[in-house]
Amino acid sequence: MKTSSTSKLRQAADTYRTILDALEEWVVVVDHNARIFFLNRPYARFLGVNADDVKGKKVTDVIENTRMHITIEKGVAERLSIQKIRGSNMIASRFPITDQGKVIGAVGTVIFHDTYEWKRINSHIKALLAEYEFRAQDKSTPELPTSSHYRLADIVGDSKAIKELNQTITQVASGDVTVLLRGESGTGKELYAHAIHQLSERADAPFIKVNCAAIPENLLESELFGYEEGAFTGAKKGGKAGKFQLAHGGTLFLDEIGDLPLSMQAKLLRVLQEREVEAVGSTSPSPVNIRLITATHRPLETLIKEGTFREDLYYRINVVNVSLPPLRERQEDIAKLAEHFLQALSRRTGRRAPKLTAQAMTALLEYHWPGNIRELENIMEAAFFTAQDRKIPLSLLPSNVRNHAQLESSVEQSNDSATTSVYTATGTLKEQMDRAEKTAIKQALSQAFGNRTLAAKQLGISKSTLYEKLSKHQLA
Repeated sequence: MKTSSTSKLRQAADTYRTILDALEEWVVVVDHNARIFFLNRPYARFLGVNADDVKGKKVTDVIENTRMHITIEKGVAERLSIQKIRGSNMIASRFPITDQGKVIGAVGTVIFHDTYEWKRINSHIKALLAEYEFRAQDKSTPELPTSSHYRLADIVGDSKAIKELNQTITQVASGDVTVLLRGESGTGKELYAHAIHQLSERADAPFIKVNCAAIPENLLESELFGYEEGAFTGAKKGGKAGKFQLAHGGTLFLDEIGDLPLSMQAKLLRVLQEREVEAVGSTSPSPVNIRLITATHRPLETLIKEGTFREDLYYRINVVNVSLPPLRERQEDIAKLAEHFLQALSRRTGRRAPKLTAQAMTALLEYHWPGNIRELENIMEAAFFTAQDRKIPLSLLPSNVRNHAQLESSVEQSNDSATTSVYTATGTLKEQMDRAEKTAIKQALSQAFGNRTLAAKQLGISKSTLYEKLSKHQLA
């Protein structure tokens, strides 16, 4: 066996010697006794030895911290493990060489010569994957400016409410009109602000976002309007441009404007009226050319009555008022949004997306969604990483979603039972047929995961007829 295995190793080494010597990777081949049979020149140079001189020596005497002898003993490969050689952490792999089921030797490689090189290559691969995924989605779409990340096409939903909203956004985006986006938390106000910018003539200019609720009051003025060198203790040398200056020529998005302190509201109003900014510590104003988009989930009219929001600023920012519907008012979009979030996680992780069971989907459709789309996204992310057998059952959804579904089911069964009792005794044929029709529509919508087109197809009626019946039975 010894002569046969040695002959085969020699033949392989002689055949590939030139190629192995030309590689940047380091390669070592040992026989069944863990003695070096071949060491390529790059590896030998790093070790400071002559490749021919170490031939026949025990690999443990030549390469520190090697595990080649263990690979031969166990006959098991070791992939991408850290090995410290001459003070550096290498990424090495070792593979047994077998012949007719017997281990006759082993080959070891060092692909990354230190952990920094591995991290750098890993980052490069991630960047290539990200670019590939972006281009695979829409090869005809030009690369977007780094300041704005979302387009109208990124908004998921086919409901009537979303279609009407998107039409409104398209109409107001082309001009320079100031827009106030209103809606509950998690309805996508920031996404629509990005979309307005992308559809406008300022699309190639900066898009600057400011969260008015996240910046301490004492820092707001300098953040918004900038400051001059020496304006206050700790001011940077040369000063700093504010968000207004950074957004010059583009769009400024003031999120959560309802949380802006009164003192800053007066200064903001002056800037909007005069279209010029005076940095902290400056003695002369500078003109700014910006389009303003604001957003809030707070009732500004109530804040005005309470004296915490200026009425004159309200009229200045409320030129075009766009209301975003809560998720509970666009139920037919829930299934599509849930699938969208699961597929996005699948692309991000490289893991196949699990599927929601019918019970889980019914619970999502019946839930009232106080946190709206953001809450749905968080629930899908949690379910994605805890799902087994690529299924998301009802048990994986949060208790508040499960409990709400059970409560709704209990109330509905109770109402149906009571109704059946009354109608059985006194109901007319028309009343009983209406009740049966309502039940059939609800079941079809549940089986179609809220998709009205599919539900109409299952019921054998047109989509317009379905909408009429939804309105009739107060299911819209």
